[in-house]
Amino acid sequence: MPTTSSRMLTLLSLLQSRRDWPGGVLAERLDVSTRTVRRDVDRLRELGYRITTAKGPDGGYRLDAGADLPPLLFDDDQAVALTVALQVATTAGAGIGDDALRALGTLRQVMPARLRHRIDALTVEAVRPPGPVDDADPSVLVAIGAAVRAQEVLRFDHGTDAEPRRAEPHHVVTWRGRWYLVAFDLDRDDWRTFRVDRIVPRTPNGPRFTPRELPGGDVAAYLTGVFRGNAGGVGWPCTGRSWWGCRWPTCCRTSGTASRSRSTTGGRG
Repeated sequence: MPTTSSRMLTLLSLLQSRRDWPGGVLAERLDVSTRTVRRDVDRLRELGYRITTAKGPDGGYRLDAGADLPPLLFDDDQAVALTVALQVATTAGAGIGDDALRALGTLRQVMPARLRHRIDALTVEAVRPPGPVDDADPSVLVAIGAAVRAQEVLRFDHGTDAEPRRAEPHHVVTWRGRWYLVAFDLDRDDWRTFRVDRIVPRTPNGPRFTPRELPGGDVAAYLTGVFRGNAGGVGWPCTGRSWWGCRWPTCCRTSGTASRSRSTTGGRG
């Protein structure tokens, strides 16, 4: 029979793994009575965990977000994933490098010895792209993310623009060390990609909006097109066909995609 402390840790791990847990299911997973589950839930509440109870025959428990961050429980694989993520975060361009390193130190301090040795062997050398890169302000990222989630028009100053911009924010993305806002510009009636490090949000946000369909169908296809130089955000800005100055068997062996042509005069594009 597990001790009370180990059973409470297992209970906490279950509550963190999904949103709602019926009391009977928790009792079955812990191999205890529903009365014991209630007592363990009360003990977790005393430790600062906000656990709500739903009434009725299908009632259960839910771990809610609290005003303070209580102790969290991670398994070994989650701890390794957090360690890697925190090391890479120093080059994320979000201005959180120092905070990420402090969080990494805190995480390592509370790890068991067996896991600490495993983590120490996994040192990630995160390298930023060459050239100057201005970090985005974390508070600006949070403000933009909130507008994206709430589907509210974002009002902001951008770089040296004389007039404030109004846009429907759809995605916050990172690309090669920089953060961008993909949004529909209401004044220009077209999609635009804004550098977050040049954005200064204005308050309050504008009205709610209905999300539009992004060109290309998804943000990856759209951004790939934008950074290829296509203002529409899909595909290459220009395409064409070229002929090589060689016989077709040689071309096919070299490129793997050349059409079967017996032309021996090249240079046409």
